[in-house]
Amino acid sequence: MVPKGWTKTTFGEHIDLLNGFAFKSALYSDDENDIKLLRGDNIEPNKLRWRNVKRWSKDDYESLEKYHLKVDDFIIAMDRTWITAGLKVAEVKQEDLPCLLVQRVSRIRSLPTICQDLIKHHFSSYQFEQYVKGVQTETAVPHISSTQIKEFSLLLPPLPEQQKIAKILSTWDNAISTTERLIDNSTQQKKALMQQLLTGKNRLLDESGQRFADEWDEVLLGSCADLTAGGTPSTKKSEYWGGEIPWMNSGEVNLKQVFSVEGRITQAGLENSSTKIIPTNSILIALAGQGKTRGTVAINRIKLCTNQSIAAIMPHQDILDHEFLYFNLDGRYEELRAMSTGAGGRGGLNLSILKSIALNMPTFKEQQKIATVLTNADKEIELLQQQLADLQQEKKALMQVLLTGKKRVLVLVEEEK
Repeated sequence: MVPKGWTKTTFGEHIDLLNGFAFKSALYSDDENDIKLLRGDNIEPNKLRWRNVKRWSKDDYESLEKYHLKVDDFIIAMDRTWITAGLKVAEVKQEDLPCLLVQRVSRIRSLPTICQDLIKHHFSSYQFEQYVKGVQTETAVPHISSTQIKEFSLLLPPLPEQQKIAKILSTWDNAISTTERLIDNSTQQKKALMQQLLTGKNRLLDESGQRFADEWDEVLLGSCADLTAGGTPSTKKSEYWGGEIPWMNSGEVNLKQVFSVEGRITQAGLENSSTKIIPTNSILIALAGQGKTRGTVAINRIKLCTNQSIAAIMPHQDILDHEFLYFNLDGRYEELRAMSTGAGGRGGLNLSILKSIALNMPTFKEQQKIATVLTNADKEIELLQQQLADLQQEKKALMQVLLTGKKRVLVLVEEEK
């Protein structure tokens, strides 16, 4: 049902859509003074990123005026438009300029019948996401065409109501952006804190209010912890699977704090494989895995078993604090990956390598103090992340009702003028 005063229409009636230019990769520039090229790879859900940016000679910039981008231009990646993290759409900000539009990316500007600020909300909506999923062609590279974008159907209110809806939703966007910045700042502060505390550059106060002063010892991980790897019961034996014992695969180390896992094995599966029950608060390290998984550190908050691509480290009681070890190894991700065997570090970690890791270790009480400070920093970040998730969910629900006219906004007379 079309709300009173609204129109059922398509994007094509209200937007100016431009596809990018086919810049030849052989002529890309490495000069940082040249112009950034905005490719699909530079688009993440609701933001642009400029890692591994490609550039074009600034001498050609004026002649390519048609492909100049400006503030508030809306950008959509034509290839892999929808990814797990969301839709690859974003607004161009002042800090992104100057840049040029590359093929397989579309630039969208509003015509006089639609508010530019409302466009981004429609392109970020649940309705458009479902539309993209439905039309992305099932080829080697799923994509959407300019025609398909223009054919997207939407309900459009009069311009003053559009502007009021956009203003309301932008308020939520501002709150989301502020929270994201707080998370980034808190994460950077935690990294700095880890660097100071885990190296002894900054010493905390003991229970008497005095700074810890004992010398730190350098020890090998294998001397103060027990290490083991897991295993996988035969998948050909159905009686080994679907039981009550949690069983973790290497991809689940990305959970970091492991309170639950998907896999389950039976007692028979446990007894007839090399997997073992790992006690709670063990440190888990991915020995191998796809992408960036190898070297990732987690800590299990439940008893579980793991597959053979995960090592479990069980610190010796009253010698090595499990939380301290978790933060220590978690901050050494790149170092752990560099320890991998195989040409170019493409192999994997193993128990022998892990046992040889050197630890700078303060007294047990100082370890606990350091771990408490870093745990509190994590809790602050987790609280902000939950606030962000709540804001995003609330905005999503608000978009559902405002962009469809299920909930109308009040437009004052002076706002219509």
